[in-house]
Amino acid sequence: MHLHELFGLNGKTALVTGGSSGIGRAIAEALAAAGARVVVAARTEQAISAAVSEMSASAAVQASGGSAVGITADLGSRAGAHALADSMLALEPLGDDTGGGADIVVNSAGINLRPPLGELTEADWDATMAVNLDAPFVLGQRLAPAMVERGYGRFIHISSQQAHRPFAASGAYGVSKAGVEALARSQAEAWSASGVTANALIPGFVQTKLNERLSSDPATVAALAARTLVGRNGRPDDFAGAAVFLASPASAYVTGQSIAVDGGFSVH
Repeated sequence: MHLHELFGLNGKTALVTGGSSGIGRAIAEALAAAGARVVVAARTEQAISAAVSEMSASAAVQASGGSAVGITADLGSRAGAHALADSMLALEPLGDDTGGGADIVVNSAGINLRPPLGELTEADWDATMAVNLDAPFVLGQRLAPAMVERGYGRFIHISSQQAHRPFAASGAYGVSKAGVEALARSQAEAWSASGVTANALIPGFVQTKLNERLSSDPATVAALAARTLVGRNGRPDDFAGAAVFLASPASAYVTGQSIAVDGGFSVH
Protein backbone atom coordinates (compact mmCIF):
# COMPACT_ATOMS: atom_id res chain seq x y z
CA MET A 1 0.00 0.00 0.00
CA HIS A 2 1.28 3.48 -0.87
CA LEU A 3 2.53 5.50 2.10
CA HIS A 4 0.06 8.27 1.35
CA GLU A 5 -2.85 5.85 1.64
CA LEU A 6 -1.56 4.80 5.04
CA PHE A 7 -0.58 8.15 6.52
CA GLY A 8 -1.99 10.92 4.32
CA LEU A 9 -4.56 13.24 5.87
CA ASN A 10 -5.75 15.20 2.86
CA GLY A 11 -9.41 16.08 3.17
CA LYS A 12 -9.33 15.69 6.95
CA THR A 13 -9.89 18.44 9.51
CA ALA A 14 -7.86 18.25 12.72
CA LEU A 15 -8.54 20.27 15.86
CA VAL A 16 -5.49 20.69 18.10
CA THR A 17 -6.18 22.33 21.45
CA GLY A 18 -3.10 23.97 22.91
CA GLY A 19 -1.80 23.95 19.35
CA SER A 20 0.08 27.24 19.53
CA SER A 21 3.02 25.99 21.60
CA GLY A 22 4.90 22.97 22.92
CA ILE A 23 3.81 19.45 22.06
CA GLY A 24 0.51 20.66 20.60
CA ARG A 25 2.33 23.02 18.23
CA ALA A 26 4.60 20.25 16.95
CA ILE A 27 1.67 17.91 16.43
CA ALA A 28 -0.35 20.60 14.65
CA GLU A 29 2.42 21.23 12.12
CA ALA A 30 2.95 17.50 11.58
CA LEU A 31 -0.74 16.95 10.84
CA ALA A 32 -0.79 19.89 8.43
CA ALA A 33 2.34 18.53 6.72
CA ALA A 34 0.45 15.25 6.27
CA GLY A 35 -2.24 17.17 4.39
CA ALA A 36 -4.82 18.01 7.05
CA ARG A 37 -6.64 21.28 7.54
CA VAL A 38 -5.50 22.02 11.08
CA VAL A 39 -7.45 24.23 13.46
CA VAL A 40 -5.16 25.61 16.16
CA ALA A 41 -7.14 26.39 19.32
CA ALA A 42 -5.56 28.35 22.16
CA ARG A 43 -6.31 31.22 24.50
CA THR A 44 -4.03 33.91 23.04
CA GLU A 45 -4.76 35.40 19.64
CA GLN A 46 -1.17 36.55 19.17
CA ALA A 47 0.22 33.06 19.80
CA ILE A 48 -2.37 31.52 17.48
CA SER A 49 -1.56 33.98 14.69
CA ALA A 50 2.17 33.31 14.99
CA ALA A 51 1.69 29.54 14.89
CA VAL A 52 -0.73 29.65 11.95
CA SER A 53 1.54 32.00 10.02
CA GLU A 54 4.61 29.81 10.53
CA MET A 55 2.74 26.64 9.65
CA SER A 56 1.21 28.16 6.54
CA ALA A 57 4.67 29.23 5.36
CA SER A 58 6.14 25.75 5.87
CA ALA A 59 7.34 24.14 2.66
CA ALA A 60 6.20 20.74 3.93
CA VAL A 61 2.69 21.99 4.64
CA GLN A 62 2.45 23.73 1.28
CA ALA A 63 3.71 20.66 -0.58
CA SER A 64 1.18 18.39 1.13
CA GLY A 65 -1.83 20.58 0.46
CA GLY A 66 -2.41 21.04 4.17
CA SER A 67 -3.44 24.28 5.81
CA ALA A 68 -3.78 25.98 9.18
CA VAL A 69 -6.38 28.27 10.71
CA GLY A 70 -6.90 29.44 14.27
CA ILE A 71 -9.71 29.70 16.79
CA THR A 72 -9.45 31.51 20.11
CA ALA A 73 -10.72 29.24 22.86
CA ASP A 74 -10.76 29.26 26.65
CA LEU A 75 -11.19 25.71 27.92
CA GLY A 76 -11.27 26.75 31.56
CA SER A 77 -15.02 26.18 31.63
CA ARG A 78 -17.48 23.81 30.03
CA ALA A 79 -19.05 26.81 28.33
CA GLY A 80 -15.71 27.51 26.67
CA ALA A 81 -15.42 23.92 25.49
CA HIS A 82 -18.94 24.04 24.08
CA ALA A 83 -18.14 27.32 22.31
CA LEU A 84 -15.13 25.67 20.64
CA ALA A 85 -17.29 22.72 19.59
CA ASP A 86 -19.84 25.16 18.13
CA SER A 87 -17.07 26.86 16.12
CA MET A 88 -15.84 23.52 14.79
CA LEU A 89 -19.32 22.37 13.79
CA ALA A 90 -19.82 25.66 11.93
CA LEU A 91 -16.70 25.17 9.77
CA GLU A 92 -17.21 24.77 6.05
CA PRO A 93 -16.92 21.03 5.31
CA LEU A 94 -14.06 19.76 3.19
CA GLY A 95 -14.86 17.78 0.05
CA ASP A 96 -17.64 15.28 0.64
CA ASP A 97 -17.61 15.69 4.43
CA THR A 98 -20.97 15.82 6.11
CA GLY A 99 -21.91 16.99 9.55
CA GLY A 100 -19.07 19.46 10.00
CA GLY A 101 -16.79 19.31 13.01
CA ALA A 102 -13.45 17.52 13.00
CA ASP A 103 -12.11 14.19 11.80
CA ILE A 104 -9.24 14.35 14.30
CA VAL A 105 -9.19 15.90 17.77
CA VAL A 106 -5.92 16.29 19.64
CA ASN A 107 -6.41 17.30 23.27
CA SER A 108 -3.08 18.93 24.11
CA ALA A 109 -4.24 21.97 26.08
CA GLY A 110 -3.39 21.57 29.74
CA ILE A 111 -2.99 23.32 33.05
CA ASN A 112 -0.29 22.29 35.50
CA LEU A 113 -1.20 23.46 39.00
CA ARG A 114 0.72 21.19 41.36
CA PRO A 115 1.02 22.44 44.90
CA PRO A 116 1.61 19.70 47.47
CA LEU A 117 -1.64 17.81 47.95
CA GLY A 118 -2.08 19.12 51.47
CA GLU A 119 -2.10 22.66 50.07
CA LEU A 120 -4.31 21.90 47.06
CA THR A 121 -7.49 23.97 47.10
CA GLU A 122 -10.83 23.11 45.59
CA ALA A 123 -10.28 25.97 43.15
CA ASP A 124 -6.98 24.36 42.03
CA TRP A 125 -8.76 21.04 41.60
CA ASP A 126 -11.65 22.53 39.62
CA ALA A 127 -9.37 24.55 37.34
CA THR A 128 -7.23 21.49 36.60
CA MET A 129 -10.16 19.21 35.85
CA ALA A 130 -11.88 21.81 33.66
CA VAL A 131 -9.03 22.04 31.16
CA ASN A 132 -7.40 18.62 31.43
CA LEU A 133 -10.48 16.37 31.65
CA ASP A 134 -13.79 18.19 31.25
CA ALA A 135 -12.84 19.88 27.95
CA PRO A 136 -11.75 16.60 26.27
CA PHE A 137 -15.01 15.02 27.47
CA VAL A 138 -17.18 17.85 26.13
CA LEU A 139 -15.37 17.97 22.79
CA GLY A 140 -15.78 14.22 22.44
CA GLN A 141 -19.49 14.31 23.17
CA ARG A 142 -20.06 17.15 20.74
CA LEU A 143 -17.78 16.13 17.86
CA ALA A 144 -17.98 12.33 17.87
CA PRO A 145 -21.50 12.06 16.34
CA ALA A 146 -20.38 13.58 13.02
CA MET A 147 -17.30 11.33 13.04
CA VAL A 148 -19.54 8.30 13.54
CA GLU A 149 -21.75 9.46 10.67
CA ARG A 150 -18.71 9.70 8.38
CA GLY A 151 -17.23 6.43 9.65
CA TYR A 152 -13.87 8.00 10.50
CA GLY A 153 -12.59 9.77 13.57
CA ARG A 154 -9.55 9.99 15.80
CA PHE A 155 -9.22 11.23 19.37
CA ILE A 156 -5.64 11.71 20.59
CA HIS A 157 -5.15 12.76 24.21
CA ILE A 158 -1.89 13.97 25.71
CA SER A 159 -1.38 12.33 29.10
CA SER A 160 1.54 12.38 31.54
CA GLN A 161 3.85 10.14 33.52
CA GLN A 162 1.95 11.38 36.59
CA ALA A 163 -1.06 9.37 35.42
CA HIS A 164 0.89 6.24 36.41
CA ARG A 165 3.41 7.21 39.09
CA PRO A 166 3.38 10.05 41.62
CA PHE A 167 6.40 12.34 41.78
CA ALA A 168 7.06 16.10 41.82
CA ALA A 169 3.76 16.79 43.63
CA SER A 170 1.40 15.10 41.18
CA GLY A 171 -1.67 16.42 42.98
CA ALA A 172 -4.74 17.08 40.85
CA TYR A 173 -2.64 17.05 37.67
CA GLY A 174 -1.85 13.35 37.92
CA VAL A 175 -5.47 12.56 38.69
CA SER A 176 -6.67 14.53 35.66
CA LYS A 177 -4.24 12.73 33.36
CA ALA A 178 -5.21 9.31 34.71
CA GLY A 179 -8.78 10.37 34.01
CA VAL A 180 -8.06 11.38 30.43
CA GLU A 181 -6.50 7.97 29.73
CA ALA A 182 -9.63 6.34 31.14
CA LEU A 183 -11.70 8.69 28.97
CA ALA A 184 -9.80 7.47 25.90
CA ARG A 185 -10.67 3.89 26.77
CA SER A 186 -14.33 4.77 27.30
CA GLN A 187 -14.43 6.63 23.99
CA ALA A 188 -12.78 3.66 22.30
CA GLU A 189 -15.40 1.34 23.72
CA ALA A 190 -18.21 3.61 22.59
CA TRP A 191 -17.16 4.46 19.05
CA SER A 192 -14.40 2.20 17.68
CA ALA A 193 -16.86 -0.09 15.90
CA SER A 194 -17.97 2.97 13.92
CA GLY A 195 -14.43 3.82 12.80
CA VAL A 196 -13.72 6.34 15.55
CA THR A 197 -10.67 5.46 17.65
CA ALA A 198 -9.31 7.03 20.82
CA ASN A 199 -5.81 6.79 22.24
CA ALA A 200 -3.44 8.66 24.52
CA LEU A 201 0.21 9.62 24.19
CA ILE A 202 2.29 9.68 27.38
CA PRO A 203 5.27 12.04 27.21
CA GLY A 204 8.35 11.82 29.33
CA PHE A 205 9.85 15.08 30.55
CA VAL A 206 9.64 17.76 27.85
CA GLN A 207 10.87 21.29 28.51
CA THR A 208 7.79 23.32 27.63
CA LYS A 209 5.99 26.21 29.29
CA LEU A 210 3.84 23.67 31.10
CA ASN A 211 6.96 22.40 32.91
CA GLU A 212 8.63 25.71 33.74
CA ARG A 213 8.94 24.81 37.42
CA LEU A 214 11.07 21.72 36.80
CA SER A 215 12.83 23.20 33.76
CA SER A 216 14.24 26.02 35.88
CA ASP A 217 16.44 23.60 37.88
CA PRO A 218 19.41 22.36 35.76
CA ALA A 219 20.13 19.52 38.19
CA THR A 220 16.57 18.23 37.92
CA VAL A 221 16.64 18.48 34.13
CA ALA A 222 19.89 16.50 34.01
CA ALA A 223 18.58 13.86 36.42
CA LEU A 224 15.43 13.36 34.36
CA ALA A 225 17.48 12.99 31.17
CA ALA A 226 19.68 10.40 32.89
CA ARG A 227 16.60 8.37 33.78
CA THR A 228 15.74 7.85 30.09
CA LEU A 229 17.23 5.04 28.02
CA VAL A 230 18.15 7.32 25.12
CA GLY A 231 20.01 9.77 27.34
CA ARG A 232 18.03 12.96 26.75
CA ASN A 233 14.76 14.61 27.65
CA GLY A 234 11.96 14.87 25.12
CA ARG A 235 11.41 17.52 22.48
CA PRO A 236 8.01 18.56 21.10
CA ASP A 237 8.83 17.17 17.66
CA ASP A 238 9.34 13.71 19.16
CA PHE A 239 5.53 13.41 19.09
CA ALA A 240 5.03 14.28 15.42
CA GLY A 241 5.33 10.77 14.01
CA ALA A 242 3.23 9.10 16.70
CA ALA A 243 0.48 11.69 16.30
CA VAL A 244 0.38 11.37 12.51
CA PHE A 245 0.17 7.59 12.88
CA LEU A 246 -2.71 7.76 15.37
CA ALA A 247 -4.52 10.34 13.22
CA SER A 248 -4.13 8.37 10.00
CA PRO A 249 -5.87 5.41 8.37
CA ALA A 250 -2.82 3.30 9.32
CA SER A 251 -3.95 3.21 12.97
CA ALA A 252 -7.47 1.91 12.33
CA TYR A 253 -6.84 -1.18 14.50
CA VAL A 254 -5.20 0.75 17.36
CA THR A 255 -7.67 2.02 19.93
CA GLY A 256 -8.04 2.41 23.68
CA GLN A 257 -4.26 2.48 24.09
CA SER A 258 -1.92 4.63 26.16
CA ILE A 259 1.36 4.85 24.27
CA ALA A 260 4.51 6.12 25.96
CA VAL A 261 6.69 8.44 23.89
CA ASP A 262 9.30 8.98 26.57
CA GLY A 263 12.71 7.72 25.52
CA GLY A 264 12.33 4.77 27.85
CA PHE A 265 11.71 6.95 30.92
CA SER A 266 8.85 4.78 32.14
CA VAL A 267 10.72 1.47 31.91
CA HIS A 268 14.02 2.56 33.40
